[in-house]
This record gives sequence, C-alpha cells and structure tokens, in this order.
Amino acid sequence: MGLNRVRAVFLDLDNTLIDTAEASRRAMLEVIKLLKSKYQYKEGEAHVISEKVQVKFSQECYRESKMSITDLRISHWEEAIQETRGETASRELAKECYFLWKSTRLQHMTLSEDVKNMLTELRKEVSLLLLTNGDTQTQREKIEACACQPYFDAIVVGGEQEEEKPSPSIFYYCCDLLGVQPGDCVMVGDTLETDIQGGLNAGLKATVWINKNGIVPQKQSPVPHYVVSSVLELHAILQNMDYIPSVSP
Repeated sequence: MGLNRVRAVFLDLDNTLIDTAEASRRAMLEVIKLLKSKYQYKEGEAHVISEKVQVKFSQECYRESKMSITDLRISHWEEAIQETRGETASRELAKECYFLWKSTRLQHMTLSEDVKNMLTELRKEVSLLLLTNGDTQTQREKIEACACQPYFDAIVVGGEQEEEKPSPSIFYYCCDLLGVQPGDCVMVGDTLETDIQGGLNAGLKATVWINKNGIVPQKQSPVPHYVVSSVLELHAILQNMDYIPSVSP
C-alpha cells in the first residue's frame, strides 16, 4: 500500500451524503400546500413566502444571533409572511410553517443503501470522520434523522467548535481526534468555499469536490484535487490514488 496511503477520510454531510437540497424542496412544497389549503393563500403568495424564507436561510448568521435556532427560523417565516402580505404575521402561523418545514425535511434526510454500503466498505480500510458546518441543534437533528453515526469513527459539528470550515483549526482538531496527520487525510464535500478551501488551508493530502450539478467554478474559486459527480465515486478515486488496495471479487 506504500507510505503515502490515506489513513482517514473526512466527509461533509449536507448534499454530500444526504440530499439536503431535495429534502428542503419537498418541505417547502408541504408548507405551500398548508398555506393554500388551510389559510387560503394564493399560489403566488405562498411561493413568494417560500422564496423569501429560503433567502433568509441562505443569509443566516446563527453564531451572531442571540436567539435559539428555533426562534431565529420562526422569525424568518414571520418576516417573510409579513413582507409578502403587508400585514403583521401571526407568530402561531409562523411556528406552524416552521415546524412543518422542519419535520418534513428531516423525514427526507436519509442515507441511501448505496452510500451505507460505500461507507461500510471504506471503513474497513480507512478511518471515517463526519465534518459538518452549522448550528449544533440543526446538524445533530440531521445526523440523528439519517442515522449515520454507526458508519463513522468520529463526528464533528462546526457549531460546537470555535471555528468552522474552512478554518484550518477544525481540520487539525479532526486529525487529533483520529490520531493522524493532515497529510494522511482526504476531505470530501460539495462546497468549494468551505470543504475544498478548508482542506487546502489545512494541508490535507487531497480534496474531492462533489459537483453533482456540473457547476462551472468561478476563476477565483479554490481548485480541488479531484472532481466527481457523486460521493459513490469516492472509492474508485482512492483506488486510483493507489492508496487503497483493490479488493478481489
């Protein structure tokens, strides 16, 4: 296997191992249905509210908020309804929307059988660590929903650390947890600015970008060592690096 064999693989969660984008899309459709059927909102209004909420989610700075993540996200719904309707929104309606969105989203956050099998096989040869940015409560709920704990040697949530990806410190913390050096590790994720930049910042052996939708990166974007369209290609990538032996059928 040689001296340069990878000893650990760090994997992102959202849109790498689980399809968070699709789960979120389905959850929004359920809230739109609720607003139309129970509260007689027009189709256009309901869609505008969902779009506004998604923008607020994308701009969320949970570390800077003095509110809990639950209160913060209820407020997103409250503000979106108010901005769309031009009237004071009911806090109870905002709560109903948020909890329906959250519960539906979590129901759709699952590890596919293919991903489970890949993780099981990989873990026979390397240590696996789940490394996800985000608020502690939110990410821990996703981890529980998709039941991924048994497939990993360690799980690190950015919200529980002083700094998140792409800061090198969280990668060094992960290395210490597993007893490995940065040069022994590969980072796998779907976000160039956090997963790939972070792996590069920390001096990991390699970075693997999951580019599911064939995005063309901007010129100033960090450059990954490898690009794949699915995390299921990871084992082949590692074999091609000559770091993992091929298993005979």
